[in-house]
Amino acid sequence: MSERLPTLFLSHGSPMRAIDPGAAGAAWSSLARSIGKPRAVLVVSAHWETGVPMVSANAKPETIHDFGGFPEPLYRLRYPAPGAPEVAARVVELLKGAGIAAGADGCRGLDHGAWVPLMHMYPDADVPVVELAVQPERDPLHHLNVGRALAPLAGEGVLVVGSGHGTHNLRDWMLAGGRGDTPLPYAAQFSDWLAGTLDANDEEALLAYRDVAPGAARAHPSEEHFLPIYVALGAAGPRARARREYVGFDGAALAMDAYAFTPAN
Repeated sequence: MSERLPTLFLSHGSPMRAIDPGAAGAAWSSLARSIGKPRAVLVVSAHWETGVPMVSANAKPETIHDFGGFPEPLYRLRYPAPGAPEVAARVVELLKGAGIAAGADGCRGLDHGAWVPLMHMYPDADVPVVELAVQPERDPLHHLNVGRALAPLAGEGVLVVGSGHGTHNLRDWMLAGGRGDTPLPYAAQFSDWLAGTLDANDEEALLAYRDVAPGAARAHPSEEHFLPIYVALGAAGPRARARREYVGFDGAALAMDAYAFTPAN
């Protein structure tokens, strides 16, 4: 595959999106159709946290049900996509080549940050999948540099997908459970700030989001669900263009924003 693929940032939502995908799921499916079938998918998942970048090298990754308290049918779901140890090795090679310590985990399966959106993007589970962990103890610049190191993958047929959330405050989500999909003001403001900042290609503001974005600390009480966006952005290449593919909310506090990043001409 000679043409560069875009890179994606998807807000994966509740695990229930696997059963009831809603409009966000339709957007994921549409994105996959427009991109076509890649050689493999590398998912940077908010639900795998490590001290240094780790990549899954399992040839037959299990479906991990890393959640509790949901309806029993959700736990019967499986996403039997194969792994891609050769892609995992390439990821480690690229990261180490950029001076970033990295390793591979031969036992890691696919958590719901990966398999929930992929069930709707590639429902036949016929595209190999590799996961990459985030490092919440490291800053956004670290994750942007991880993405930059992985930029060659987009020209090698590997679709890089950051899976996290535009906003992610589970406490507010639970407390405002009766509000439907009407966002709390701070969540809507942060989502709009993110869209404007990406559109303006303001990397400095994006990296300093904790200090400059409205409601940043409340939108992301912890950072693991926002860090994947930096990897996806970096992997698209210098001065990547952002296209907002979906905007919506899961409850009052979980922005379901989706973005595609393409390299500047």
